[in-house]
Amino acid sequence: MSRPIVLAVILAISCSSNIGDVSGFGVSTSYNAFGTTHSQHEQQRHVSSTALGMAQKRGRPKGPLRTLEVKPPMNREIRYDTLRVTTPSPKGKDETLGIMSKAEALEKAKELGGLDLILINENSDPPVCKIVDYSKYRYMKEKKAKERKKNSKATEVKEVKMSYKIDVHDYDVRKKNAAKFIAQGNRVKCTVQFKGREIQHDKLGVELLHKLALDLDKICNMESKPKREGRTLFCFISPKPEVVKAINDAKRAGEKAAKKKKEASFQALKDEKAQATTATISKDPLNDDSLSLDEILGSITSGDEGDDADDASLDELLGGDDLTDDLFG
Repeated sequence: MSRPIVLAVILAISCSSNIGDVSGFGVSTSYNAFGTTHSQHEQQRHVSSTALGMAQKRGRPKGPLRTLEVKPPMNREIRYDTLRVTTPSPKGKDETLGIMSKAEALEKAKELGGLDLILINENSDPPVCKIVDYSKYRYMKEKKAKERKKNSKATEVKEVKMSYKIDVHDYDVRKKNAAKFIAQGNRVKCTVQFKGREIQHDKLGVELLHKLALDLDKICNMESKPKREGRTLFCFISPKPEVVKAINDAKRAGEKAAKKKKEASFQALKDEKAQATTATISKDPLNDDSLSLDEILGSITSGDEGDDADDASLDELLGGDDLTDDLFG
């Protein structure tokens, strides 16, 4: 085989193994299957990764969620011509001023000290508005919402666990705990646990759960039949409506008693301060009309004599000499 033919075969093999390989001026550029060079492909990968990172960093900024305040329509924003107007009273309940036009209501709000006319209920006929300072109205509304949230405690789910071959004493302990949770107004999840081949005795677990619900029948109800989940058997029991009512009544009674006790202690402290002030005023000779002028002057000067006696006793205690008397007079 001649030399030119060998060179041609080598060139053909190199071209077939590297598509797009071009030799010229000592520079070799290789192309991939997408028709781009390796350097261009690496640059595109870098740009795409940078863009992906920027996209992941976008979104909601860190920190607590901001809640936008939704203000009710008030003053000129009210679009109704006839309104039922109310205003707060010192007794706590709103006082109805009557039905009037929008212009009259705004004028009335201006007369009462430049207050706001706030739309309370637009579904009534006519719509109800209230004359009040908006900042005070918002504060009272938030305060009532906090009190409702504090008083409406969410029901918790407690749990008692036992085995299908539980002893009598242990069963009494579980029953006592479940009754305590029910008396607090909580739901209770009763669970029977099985180990290994004990799961074949699941009927005994069902009977145990029914027995527990029957023993607590006076204060609770079983919500549904016992269910099996893996190697456990469980059911939920919840307090009866009359139990929930009794719990809420006791809670309200306790809050009222605490409030009355606080008011009584505040009133006692107030009376004590008033009595102390009265006693101080009564001891002042200038406020006693029954004393004569000489008695008033005598009571005042008697205090000065006591001060002089104190000074004399101090001099006797410290002692003195002629030099000290000359220096300090």
